[in-house]
Amino acid sequence: MILEISKEEAHKLMDKAAKFVVERKMGSASIMFVESVMPLNFLASQFLYFIAPFAELIFKADEYQKLACAIEDKENIKYLIKKMDEYDAEFHKKLKEEKRKRKEIKMKKKALKKLNKMED
Repeated sequence: MILEISKEEAHKLMDKAAKFVVERKMGSASIMFVESVMPLNFLASQFLYFIAPFAELIFKADEYQKLACAIEDKENIKYLIKKMDEYDAEFHKKLKEEKRKRKEIKMKKKALKKLNKMED
C-alpha cells in the first residue's frame, strides 16, 4: 500500500483525472461535486482504501492507491478543481470553434445552392 506520494506525481494523477472527466463532458458537474465534498477528502480517501480490493480489479492497482493517497491532501483537491476548470474551458472553446466552422460551411453551401438555382 502506498502511504506517500510526491507533489509532482499527485499533480500528474490529478491532470489525468481532470482530463478523463472533461473528455466525458462532465467537467462542470464534477467541479461542483468535488467542491461540495472537499471537506470530506480524508474520509473519501479512506473509503477508496476500503474498496481497494474490488476497485483494483477494474483499475490499475498502483495508480488507484496513488489516487487514494493524493486526495488526502486538500491542496491536491484544489489543484484538481483548477485543472478541471481549465480543461473544461479549453474543451468548450474548441466546441464553440467547431460549431462556428460548421455554421460557416453550412452558410457557404446555402449560398452556393442559391447561386446554382439563379443560374438555372
